Amino acid sequence: MTRARKALIDLSSTSYYHLIARCVRRAFLCGEDKYTGKNFDHRRTWLVERIKLLSSVFAIEIAAYAIMSNHYHLVVKVNRLQALNWSDKEVILRWCKLYKGSLLTDKYLLGKILTETEQLFVSELIEKWRARLYDISWYMKNLNEYIAKKANKEDNCTGKYWEGRYKSQALLDETALLSCMAYVDLNPIRANVASRLEDSDFTSIQERIQHFQNTKGIDKKLNQNEIEGQANQPKSLKPFGKREHEHTLPFSFLDYLELVKWTGNQVHPNNKGYISNGMPNLIESLKMEEATWLDRVQNYGNHYGDYAGSQTVLRAHAAKNDMNWYKGVG
Repeated sequence: MTRARKALIDLSSTSYYHLIARCVRRAFLCGEDKYTGKNFDHRRTWLVERIKLLSSVFAIEIAAYAIMSNHYHLVVKVNRLQALNWSDKEVILRWCKLYKGSLLTDKYLLGKILTETEQLFVSELIEKWRARLYDISWYMKNLNEYIAKKANKEDNCTGKYWEGRYKSQALLDETALLSCMAYVDLNPIRANVASRLEDSDFTSIQERIQHFQNTKGIDKKLNQNEIEGQANQPKSLKPFGKREHEHTLPFSFLDYLELVKWTGNQVHPNNKGYISNGMPNLIESLKMEEATWLDRVQNYGNHYGDYAGSQTVLRAHAAKNDMNWYKGVG
């Protein structure tokens, strides 16, 4: 049964979401269209640049992304508290980076005196904009409309570009977040369009590795805390850290990199029968069997529906929403 978007995005349950949008009419985000011979790789740049621009405006952070030939994946965190702490002026300035303001908000920014009625109107408008600036639907609407208009103009056509609305999946616990991020970062590996993470173009893992190498974090003799510092991570992506660190993903970057490399070697179509040299630290810390982890990442889309998490978490969340069960439970 189709569930309302409001029910799927519940910030009281989780702030992490997996988002997917797919093209229609054999439309391409990137790659070469064998029917026309045209290459659309430049559209990947459009998408990545727009994602980063929107995340600099919205209180929505990017944990992972992968831009494929006719669809894309995002893993995001909604930082509602950040938006609530913005001043009224900051809300207006952020909103006006993407949309038109109003004569009264312009008057407010100039420090002009407002009547009581005008002040009430401005306050209500600011709170409406504030709520939209941490709303995933507004984020995705802006992203997809921008890309659709630009692609349709380039293709000299009109009509639908995206296959309905975007799909969202709530990531209800750390295991779901970790397996989803790995699934997204390994998309080109699993699709056999890349054999190494470093060659997985237009993915967050490639961007993180390149940034890390460019800061010479691998070559310097640094202690563990310095290596894991946010200076060695892209500012446009949500940084890795540890559970006790605020405003970071609850994993070490080096541990995540080890895990994704190890998993990539296992799931690459050409590496059947690959024998691993030991289990990554993160899998051990999750107390999960190798086969269970690999099955979750390799068959992620078949395991879960609108919600991802452990069976215990999924059962509890289903009960909260008066549902008998969710896909992924037993």
